[in-house]
Amino acid sequence: MSKRIVVDPITRIEGHLRIEAQMEGNRIAAAYSSGTSVRGIEIILKGRDPRDAWAFAQRICGVCTLVHGMASIRAVEDALKYPIPPNAQLIRNLMIAAQYVHDHVMHFYHLHALDWVDVVSALNADPAATSALQQSISKHPLSSPGYFADVKAQLKRFVESGQIGIFANGYWGHPAYKLPAEANLMAVAHYFEALKWQREIAKLHAIFGGKNPHPNFVVGGVPCPIDLNSDSAINAEKLQKVLGIIQQAREFVDNVYLPDTLAIAGFYKDWGTRGEGLGNFMTYGDFPADGMNPATNLVPAGVILKRDLSVIHPLDLRQPGQVEEYVAHSWYDYAGGKDKGLHPWDGETALNYTGPKPPYDQLDVEGGYSWIKAPRWNGHAVEVGPLARVLMLYASGHAQTKELVGQALSKLQLPVEALYSTLGRVAARTLETKVIADAMQGWYDSLVANIRAGDTKTFNETLWDPSTWPSHAKGVGFMEAPRGGLGHWVVIENGKIANYQAVVPSTWNAGPRDPKGQPGAYEAALQHNHTMENPDQPLEILRTVHSFDPCLACAVHVMDPDGQQRVQVMVN
Repeated sequence: MSKRIVVDPITRIEGHLRIEAQMEGNRIAAAYSSGTSVRGIEIILKGRDPRDAWAFAQRICGVCTLVHGMASIRAVEDALKYPIPPNAQLIRNLMIAAQYVHDHVMHFYHLHALDWVDVVSALNADPAATSALQQSISKHPLSSPGYFADVKAQLKRFVESGQIGIFANGYWGHPAYKLPAEANLMAVAHYFEALKWQREIAKLHAIFGGKNPHPNFVVGGVPCPIDLNSDSAINAEKLQKVLGIIQQAREFVDNVYLPDTLAIAGFYKDWGTRGEGLGNFMTYGDFPADGMNPATNLVPAGVILKRDLSVIHPLDLRQPGQVEEYVAHSWYDYAGGKDKGLHPWDGETALNYTGPKPPYDQLDVEGGYSWIKAPRWNGHAVEVGPLARVLMLYASGHAQTKELVGQALSKLQLPVEALYSTLGRVAARTLETKVIADAMQGWYDSLVANIRAGDTKTFNETLWDPSTWPSHAKGVGFMEAPRGGLGHWVVIENGKIANYQAVVPSTWNAGPRDPKGQPGAYEAALQHNHTMENPDQPLEILRTVHSFDPCLACAVHVMDPDGQQRVQVMVN
């Protein structure tokens, strides 16, 4: 048997992920993605009041709490044909956008940058040269030689103590690292800055949602009244704080995140030819200006197949056959057989674990090898996430996106085809952060204009009484979460949840093969033009897998309706 490299667990992600790479020499011939914990929130939700579903659905993830809550309330609103006030939509847009900016910056510096930045090499940097580098790429105020000397001294204390904490267990000195020492020191400084910055950005969720994580929601609007004369409502002082947060977010993106991405990418241009995989991309669409009218979305919905940006295929999440989940290579069963595909409204979450008990050497890739299902669009495996959104905006003629993409490719002297890669995925996440951070100002201005015109409504109470609901209803709540298209499908019978299914971004991207043998996005990307310099230090695998920003936190224990644990997955 040819050699198989196993990376388990993949670190610097949320949740539990195992990657196995079948090698032919130093080349990855095939890859397999395995979610190694169980998710069962859907089972918990059955029989509950749909207005309460968001509070449970938020717990699908410990990072993406806002987006699961948002998808859940949208699903119930869709089922009940429940419109929300314009102010509520603007506040929701601001909250989702803040999640994007916060999440993407955190991912770049604290989860992914260490795949490109050799932290220990920064100890060899000249602070004066680092200062010159910083000043050459942006107007960031923290750029003096003394500042970088202090950062270097702080890092030196970490290393000399033998307890480098957050920087432990890196592949420092790996030959695939290419940044000069000064660029490494600059990136480490911004790592520390981002830790402090993110505390301020999270406050926007607390202002509108009461807390972060797990902000509060309500079906029919948002739970924050507007009253400029009340200390307990959204008033002038709180609106001014929101404006300050938006400005702070935009400044960090413009002066730190965007320049750093381009500076680091310049040393890794070869990664513009690796890690594409599927070549198919899908967006659900989000950030509507008018309720949930898709025609007003900032990010359009659609599917791009085989890199063809001239054709955007329409997407209908309600249509059976368009979105189906398969379990042929998952540790689940369907009543109709493992090779059958189910639309989420008809979805099942029945466990059938027949895999090996940990610890084990290799996955049985001929059978089930993951707790993740394999969703498909019209039979196609597709990628979701920042690259899909940037390509959709680019293909639909969004002016700012086209300008940003053009500027980035020109600076890096790369062709547009470089977008379809691991490096393109990293760049797309940064560019869309710039687009969304800028859009926040417009939503804020519209909210303030509404308030000045006397419109302070944030909640629609017309359908709050379940006696007014139809006896049978079903809906889908969809959105573009930071990691990609997120959908919650709900079936309501006599005022209670009869079925609930969530298809999360990492289901689309991290899922296993389907009955036709089509790989998921992670698997396909790893199989595309990857060679390993040192199989004992699989840095190349981490670079491509991390470029998707994996989030497997939807893998939780299964519990019965009384909250008692039924299944526990343990690693001995």
